[in-house]
Amino acid sequence: MKIIDSELLDGICKQAKENPRLRMNYNLHTELDEPVQRLLNALEPGTEIPVHRHRHSDETYLVMRGSLFVILFDENKKLLNKVLLDPKEGTYGVSVPAGQWHSIEVLESDTVIFEIKEGPYMALTSEDIL
Repeated sequence: MKIIDSELLDGICKQAKENPRLRMNYNLHTELDEPVQRLLNALEPGTEIPVHRHRHSDETYLVMRGSLFVILFDENKKLLNKVLLDPKEGTYGVSVPAGQWHSIEVLESDTVIFEIKEGPYMALTSEDIL
């Protein structure tokens, strides 16, 4: 059993701040080929998430702390929608459908999301990054 508490979130956030990419994953699944990928993702403002898509899987984000924008694009990188996720505002998460181009913009230090998508893990290819 893995307990998700402040100590765990604080530790992942500390690692994210120390990481040049300004983010850190903490996998709740044990193998990358599992049919469901479940992870905590600690994110700092300034982390660069390219506009990308997951062709074969929906992706769900739930904000555990902090805030961010989820930004949706069309295939020409035209902005379609920008959704604020902020528990203080009553917006907790989104489910991005498979194939939808998207990115995120982190607004607060120590932001942590719970992320879930179908497995197995597949690294993004050049076809999946705008």
